[in-house]
Amino acid sequence: SLKNEVGGLVKALKLFQENHVNLVHIESRKSKRRNSEFEIFVDCDSDREQLADLIHLLRSHVHEVTAHPPDNSCLSDQDMENVPWFPKKISDLDKCANRVLMYGSDLDADHPGFKDNVYRKRRKYFADLAMSYRHGEPIPRIEFTEEEVRTWGTVYRELNKLYPSHACREYLKNLPLLAKHCGCREDNIPQLEDVSRFLRERTGFTIRPVAGYLSPRDFLAGLAFRVFHCTQYVRHSS
Repeated sequence: SLKNEVGGLVKALKLFQENHVNLVHIESRKSKRRNSEFEIFVDCDSDREQLADLIHLLRSHVHEVTAHPPDNSCLSDQDMENVPWFPKKISDLDKCANRVLMYGSDLDADHPGFKDNVYRKRRKYFADLAMSYRHGEPIPRIEFTEEEVRTWGTVYRELNKLYPSHACREYLKNLPLLAKHCGCREDNIPQLEDVSRFLRERTGFTIRPVAGYLSPRDFLAGLAFRVFHCTQYVRHSS
């Protein structure tokens, strides 16, 4: 934690650069203990010796320094081999976004579209688009069929009846903005790329197309990078 003063954070962060310690992630928030201070959370890439030296230098610039995990609980290289793989950068989501538990094209026998070959082919089209998507690319724009738009309109109307009594104020505030900026209307299905840009400007989150259900681990890995995985297919019209 450090005092809320001009240049305070810059001085502290400069120590990381001078000691060749790479910053992976940084966050700040107002201190809950002292109104005049801010708490800075830093994730850095360093060995145990570098970290100890850095903490020693930081103590002369900031009010308090805490390291997590403590030096004596750092994992050895051998222990790290037993840690399950996880994405360390946003482009790593390309490796886990396709590890779906059930593809959008896979339908159970009791699904209303199970015997509808046209619908199954359509679901496979959406799944293939998601499987070929890579980070940094624009989300493919979909030309939805008349039947898909009608189905969307039915769901849209029914949900709109429930929003006043069931939706939170944040949702009610942003729904008109989705209509204005993304074309979210009863007669139009918004494109994921437009919704993703809208979310990024307002929240820092983005959307990524996905072929089907992800495991909780892979879905939460996306949220760690402010990425929300979302399918693009529309439910069966029946």
